[in-house]
Amino acid sequence: MYCTRRINDDYTWVGADGRRLAMFEGVFDVPAGISFNSYLLRDEKTVLFDTSDAAVRRTFRENLLHALEGRSLDCVVVHHMEPDHTAELEELVLRFPEVQIYCSAMAKTMMTQFFGPGFQERIHVVKEGDTLCTGRHTLRFIAAPMVHWPEVLMTYDETDRLLLTADAFGCFGALNGRLFADEVDFDRDYLDETRRYYTNIVGKYGSQVQAVLKKAAELDIAMLLPLHGFVWRKELGYLLHKYDLWSRYEPEERGVLIAYASVYGNTENAANILACRLSERGVRVQMFDTSVTPTSYILSAAFRYSHLVFAATTYNAGVFITMEELLHDIAAHNLQNRRVVLLENGSWAPASGKGMQKILQPLKGWQQLEDTFTIRSALREDQTMQLERLAATLAADVQAAAPAEEKPEGQHRYVCKVCGYVYEGDSLPEDYKCPLCGAGAEYFKQES
Repeated sequence: MYCTRRINDDYTWVGADGRRLAMFEGVFDVPAGISFNSYLLRDEKTVLFDTSDAAVRRTFRENLLHALEGRSLDCVVVHHMEPDHTAELEELVLRFPEVQIYCSAMAKTMMTQFFGPGFQERIHVVKEGDTLCTGRHTLRFIAAPMVHWPEVLMTYDETDRLLLTADAFGCFGALNGRLFADEVDFDRDYLDETRRYYTNIVGKYGSQVQAVLKKAAELDIAMLLPLHGFVWRKELGYLLHKYDLWSRYEPEERGVLIAYASVYGNTENAANILACRLSERGVRVQMFDTSVTPTSYILSAAFRYSHLVFAATTYNAGVFITMEELLHDIAAHNLQNRRVVLLENGSWAPASGKGMQKILQPLKGWQQLEDTFTIRSALREDQTMQLERLAATLAADVQAAAPAEEKPEGQHRYVCKVCGYVYEGDSLPEDYKCPLCGAGAEYFKQES
């Protein structure tokens, strides 16, 4: 039985929720499921944008056939060749023998690798700026290489001002009947999973995301339609601003992530004391046990916070295995511009500090605030003041305010509450629109 939702008069969501997958891409746990989004355009031509994962193929087929209302499928646009979006492509070619496929040149090559040579005669290779007229709608293709595979395309519908964004702007979690981001408390319930999705899947490719954001800034966009997660039809600047921060590796907030790897609890104890002393000073702290919490969650928090503390026991003359895994994952995702504190523990030859330094050393813009804090087996009473001093140094650095910029006399700063854009001038015009997100003057707050 079908379960579809209309996006507007011509577009219909024909995707499906997957709730029985233990792991997405074999590595990221998805306890709240994940959606596999597919969109159908009904115009003079019918156009399907991407298919689905094999795990939800039955629901996808029922949704697509219902939305077609007896019509044939004329075109399939393949934005991204990962099998969670192309598993049904071969079935569609068999079911609709006249269907035409539009994709990038590299996607064509990958299609042969996945499915063999049988599709070649129906594939149309498109590139940046090419268009497809479907009747009332004109679709313009936008290259988005390495966001997050090299073959990726996006599609901009010039008629309805929709941007179909492939894996960009996605989110972990099933939709549960809600399609639009404004139907949920997104900041409370889904921002963390959106960040975890971005940082783990796309996070390595910040410069490529910046290139796509520059292209998006030149478009008049009414909606964002990603392949996972919610459709955005309101306050697009909120999400675009987050992507801008994450892809520039700028922290969302000043605070401290403490990740620790402890065997018998002594390293954990030192991490707890440090967290307590920081909290007493008004610093926001989030803690993770690397042996309990999957790496994907800790990596996400590392993108979120300005300051990072890693505390690890020595293991086989190196770094305890779960901490080593975390740090290698952070390094592999190219995280930049962080302030770091290291704590090591070792009963006879502490070595985890040097091991952690070696992994993090190649990362751009990282600075270790203090010499590595060394514990031998357990924190000694005479080390408590040293830990107190470390907490004071770290808290002061977190809370250090950037020097205020001098403003010309009579000028004021107005900050967009949606996306953070700053307007400076004598006064804010009543009809002013934010150039980043389009919010009106009522969404701007004057800074004191």
